[in-house]
Order: sequence, then structure tokens, then C-alpha cells
Amino acid sequence: MGSEQEKKAAATVEVEGIPFPREIAGAKTLSLVGHGVTDIEIHFLQIKFNAIGVYLDVDGAMEHLQGWKGKSQLMEDEAFFDALVSAPVEKVLRLVVIKEIKGSQYGVQLESSVRDRLVAADKYEDDEEEALEKVSDFFQSKYFRPGSVVTFHFPATVTAAPEISFVTEGKEEAKVAVENAAVAEMIQRWYLGGDSAVSQTTVRSIADSFAAMLTSP
Repeated sequence: MGSEQEKKAAATVEVEGIPFPREIAGAKTLSLVGHGVTDIEIHFLQIKFNAIGVYLDVDGAMEHLQGWKGKSQLMEDEAFFDALVSAPVEKVLRLVVIKEIKGSQYGVQLESSVRDRLVAADKYEDDEEEALEKVSDFFQSKYFRPGSVVTFHFPATVTAAPEISFVTEGKEEAKVAVENAAVAEMIQRWYLGGDSAVSQTTVRSIADSFAAMLTSP
């Protein structure tokens, strides 16, 4: 019995008591390369909102990141995170809710963060506004109970649209496509964008993972 439990433990990583499998199935096997939380400090208390797991096709990513071979200091390297976001590999971001909030609160946060990034990159036109509004609207009617899961799926090819799904207990899975490449890119940057990412614990975990892989003989 013990060995079964040990096997199970070895196959998952716990983030705030929430198990994330080390591998998930995509078009290829996707590996967990980073994990962390989003949190906020209120009156000296650290309130944790979501646990995050970042999965991707490691072989494809390593091919794309050969320029960083042998480098171990990646956390402060913005060019590394830029390359990670632009890597043409399948990626999945899995968010598991720790503290309940309204989906509309999350949607507003996502919308303003992505809009700011688009404006800064001079990519905020009517098409982007419409696509971003659609994503924000998707979250309006949702309720983020603890244990609810939001999944962002970014396919390897630009021919397939990225997709966001939401699952909560007792409800059917809901999905929305992100039909604008710039919006999809900035959602990735919100979570994977190094210094400006929403969860510094997650990007540090990604930097450590890749540093280990890029410096291993």
C-alpha cells in the first residue's frame, strides 16, 4: 500500500496542498516546468488566490532555448522569458482556485493586465479589444469556488486558436477560444513574463527548472 502512495506522490507535485501531475497529455506529453501561487498582501496577511502549474513540451522548448545552454542565472533574464513565450510549442497553464472570488473579479484583473501590455506594445486595436472583451465576458457569470480549475491551452501551431476552459463542481465544463494572437500572447506574458508576471513564485520555479535542464551535461 505504501509503495502505491509513494508512486502517486512521485507522480505529482503539491502546491498549497493541491496535487499537480508531473505530466499531462497534450498533442505530446507535457511536463510540469513550473508552479507557484498568485497572492496579495492585505493588512500584513498573505492571501493566496490560485495555485498554478505550467506545462509544456520540454523537448521542443529546449530546442528553441539553445541560446541559453549552460546559463544558470535565468530569473533576471527578460530575453529568456520572451523566448519562452514565443517558443512554438504546446503549453498549458492550469490554475486551481484556493480562495473563492467571483469570476468577474478575475476577468477584470486579466482584462486590465492584458490591455496594459497590449497598449505598451502598441498592439491594442479594435480586434484586440473585441477578443479581450470576449475573454472577460466568459468569466462574468462564473464563480471561483475553491478547487475550481481554469485551464489555458496554447497549441503549438498558430492555425489552432488557444482556448480557456473553466471547470467547477456540479457544472459542465465551459470553454472560450482566444481568437486574437496578440491577446493570447499577452495572456501568456501575464503568467510567464518574467519580472512583470503576476506570480513571481511561478516564474522563479520555471527559471530554476530550465536552468537545471540547460546546465545539465
